[in-house]
Amino acid sequence: MAATRVTGHVLLRERQRGAVFYLKYRLTDGRQVMKLLGPAWTERSRPPAGYYTKRTAEEELNALLADARRGTLPDSQARSGRTFGNACDEWLRYIEHDQQRASSTVADYRNVVNGSLLPEFGRDTAIEKITTERIEKWREELLNDGELSRRTIQKMLVLLHGVMKRAKRRKWISSNPAEDVERVTVKRSGDFNVLSPVEVAAVARGTENEQDAAIVTVAAFTGLRLGELRALRWRDVDFAKSTVHVRGNYTHGQKGRPKSGKVRSVPLIDQAARALDRISGREHFAEPDDLVFCSVAGEHLNDAPIRAAFYDALDAAELGEKRTKDDPIVFHDLRHTFGTLAVEAWPLHDVQAYMGHADIQTTMIYVHHTPKTAAADALTRIVDAASGAPSTEPSTEMPDLTATQSN
Repeated sequence: MAATRVTGHVLLRERQRGAVFYLKYRLTDGRQVMKLLGPAWTERSRPPAGYYTKRTAEEELNALLADARRGTLPDSQARSGRTFGNACDEWLRYIEHDQQRASSTVADYRNVVNGSLLPEFGRDTAIEKITTERIEKWREELLNDGELSRRTIQKMLVLLHGVMKRAKRRKWISSNPAEDVERVTVKRSGDFNVLSPVEVAAVARGTENEQDAAIVTVAAFTGLRLGELRALRWRDVDFAKSTVHVRGNYTHGQKGRPKSGKVRSVPLIDQAARALDRISGREHFAEPDDLVFCSVAGEHLNDAPIRAAFYDALDAAELGEKRTKDDPIVFHDLRHTFGTLAVEAWPLHDVQAYMGHADIQTTMIYVHHTPKTAAADALTRIVDAASGAPSTEPSTEMPDLTATQSN
């Protein structure tokens, strides 16, 4: 087969931070490559350092094509013989064994790879054929379809970037085509679904048995994740010291460490302690090594029935409308309930430790739920003083009741 002629051209693309130039070219083996050059300067004045005009961009393209024709351009070398499927398998292996990520995380990544990436790009596709242009086309299709949330699309692109980054590290490709793809931004509203303590109690009463009631109560008042609740054992519950030790996690049928990878302790408040005390007196499976929340055979509970019981209890508590909103409440929101209550009681760094957050910024999402009474009072006094208004501080003097008594 005759070799394809090396050709290319300059592309101008608008991005959120301004226009940029791309170099798009075809190699002798027929592969098309698109490479980010840099920010574009379209004014008539002299460009700032680091910017390219149309002329300087074309000069860069001509130099690149010359290298490709001589065979000195890395992209112009022979293919590695690796496929996109090989790259996905290698990345999953690396995540699971080299980085030792949690089994639940690996399972989640594998679902995205098998359910989205491989069907889109093809397991047998040569790794070199996965280009920036091809990825950008997929990105635009996902955004235009509107079937997936921006957060889901962002997650899929981040995973694809990781797959291609690993392929580059193994020297199967010379550059990561996902690196130059425009990111999908997601704005966090800072709001989420929570239940008030009264609503938590109502939902607990709406469950069909004491164990389901305890699961709801403990989840809302300790902040344990569902997998951590499923792994909790009686030895982890210290009633005397009002403490719950979070030592394990059970997801996707596998035991593991908590999501943060570290053991932590959480205060056991009276409401949660009473719920646990009620099921601790059961006839079977109440020994230290037994699971706190278990099946009739003493085994780990499945997560689906736990969620279903929670949603049924919402209906029983006449809170079912929380499931019909555009952003319906889910079981994980019981953890958010704990977070919003915890920041009212403890310093932020303590809440971070209790919830097992690796980054304080994650804990910060609950800050807007802290009472602002002291802050409002302080500013009120400043404004009163500046405007000459009388002080609004409560008086410590006893009121004169003489006039009242004489009437």
